[in-house]
Amino acid sequence: MPERRFVCSLDDLPPGGMKLVDVGKFGVGVYNVRGELYAIVNYCSHEGAPLCLGLLGGTTEFAPDEPGGLRRVRDGQIVRCPWHNWEFDITTGQSVADPTRRIRTYPVDITDGEVYLTA
Repeated sequence: MPERRFVCSLDDLPPGGMKLVDVGKFGVGVYNVRGELYAIVNYCSHEGAPLCLGLLGGTTEFAPDEPGGLRRVRDGQIVRCPWHNWEFDITTGQSVADPTRRIRTYPVDITDGEVYLTA
């Protein structure tokens, strides 16, 4: 049964920050994406890498009207797997390359300036 757990003070998780929580088999990364909080499992669905140790950034998408035909999008909400560079959207858990693949996400809430994870 899911349990609500204290993560940290909201002041300790600024926009662009991540806090790895030791919960479950792999752990859970709690991210602050432009002021909104999200949590994902620390496990890449491709080969099992510790996903939350990957780079946080954005991705590119096809844009025929842009020079070079690409544009940078979703800055700060894409985590890239440290083993094989698979990209996942932290806000949805969806793989960027293959939307049928996902990683597990968890509810996060704030009470009295403290961040809580339900996992």
